[in-house]
Amino acid sequence: MKFRTMDTASSGLKITRSGDSRITFSGRMLRKTKMDELPQLVNVLKGDMSLVGPRPEVREYVAMDDPLWRKVLSVRPGLTDPVTLRLRNEEEVLSQAADTEKFYREKLLGYKLLGYAEYVDNACFMGDVKIIMLTAASVLFTSLSPPLSAEEIEKGWNRGE
Repeated sequence: MKFRTMDTASSGLKITRSGDSRITFSGRMLRKTKMDELPQLVNVLKGDMSLVGPRPEVREYVAMDDPLWRKVLSVRPGLTDPVTLRLRNEEEVLSQAADTEKFYREKLLGYKLLGYAEYVDNACFMGDVKIIMLTAASVLFTSLSPPLSAEEIEKGWNRGE
């Protein structure tokens, strides 16, 4: 569950870039502060999600025959993870691309997948506590999580180094 941030009458890509006309005024504020994610705490309480884990992905972008995707999908999705921290500015990154969907499918999705798989391989309680603390800090102090550029994503997943 999330707060609705987009006009329900519009159609378009399943992903959004900065300045997307489908996002409402209040939606821009909710997204900027990440408050649109708060209702997902209900999903955590219901057991559908965990606090930390790979973010859910739009089904049409997932290659179910890929073993890496199967690994990522074998764990409960989460509200936050290392990839979420690195891609706090995902909409801005997408707005740098000439072809948003092509960049998402060919570059950004692979970047996310490698980061999610690394998280799954190395998940531990103390690591999750650290991710929760870093997420809270990055929401409160946005300068703590420097934005990624499209060029950094082109280079690939680098474990946040």
